[in-house]
Amino acid sequence: MRAGIWPEGHAGTVFVFPGRTEWVEKYADAAAHLSRHGLASIALDWRGQGLTERPKHNRLIGHVRDFRDYQRDLRAAMSHADAIGLPRPWHLLAHSMGGLIGLRALMDGTPFQRAVFSAPMWGLPLAPHVRLTAWTVSSLSSALGLGEMNTPRAGKASDPGNTPFEGNLLTRDAEMFAWMQSHLRAEPDLALGGPSLGWLNAALREMHGLARRATPQVPCLTLLGTDEAIVDPDAIHIRLATWQEAHLEIVEGGRHEVLMEDTGLRTRLYDLIGAHLAG
Repeated sequence: MRAGIWPEGHAGTVFVFPGRTEWVEKYADAAAHLSRHGLASIALDWRGQGLTERPKHNRLIGHVRDFRDYQRDLRAAMSHADAIGLPRPWHLLAHSMGGLIGLRALMDGTPFQRAVFSAPMWGLPLAPHVRLTAWTVSSLSSALGLGEMNTPRAGKASDPGNTPFEGNLLTRDAEMFAWMQSHLRAEPDLALGGPSLGWLNAALREMHGLARRATPQVPCLTLLGTDEAIVDPDAIHIRLATWQEAHLEIVEGGRHEVLMEDTGLRTRLYDLIGAHLAG
């Protein structure tokens, strides 16, 4: 496990759940904005990404056998946060894959007082025939002990330092894109490739299973860009339709990482987040 901790705060602590391929340092900007609102923060490198231990045969593959393993990572982080006295109440800020991990945490009664989601991965925009193939191939591969194989057509290392800004699905802001790339140039081991077939199967099972569970009644703010192209917006709308204390903030022109857009938009969104977490 690896965590980045920004302990200065008096109004509580935000647990930051990154998405797949992400790393602790990427949330230094988030920590600075949250600090303006008196909030400490702790960001996690989930197992198999960032600078945590990777599969020895291929460190670029993103692999996990079961999404519930991420809850073990969370429990370890919460135990550490408690031991060092991070201020309460504790809140959740979860992006993409972190949003799926965060949803289970809330459903399982993890004591977060309020939650913020950014483009949560509650579904993937797959055509019906692609979804059927994904289920079939990933299930068979996992059953045959081949779960650590690369998912076909899943792409190369995510956001390596030489990826062009043009055509990216993450942000419209070239400055923030370059800032993220600078981390990968400084520490190439942060780069992560496509997911394993085991990760794909685990993700499909988790999304399918949680979609059938009751919505947690924790006050929730969700951010979603109109140009989202990585997770399924329909799954987000369906979940929030049954979430009593929920607000959906549609970000016009925003891509997958609305919290990595231009300075003015980020400031506005973190002001919204700060107000939400303050109740």
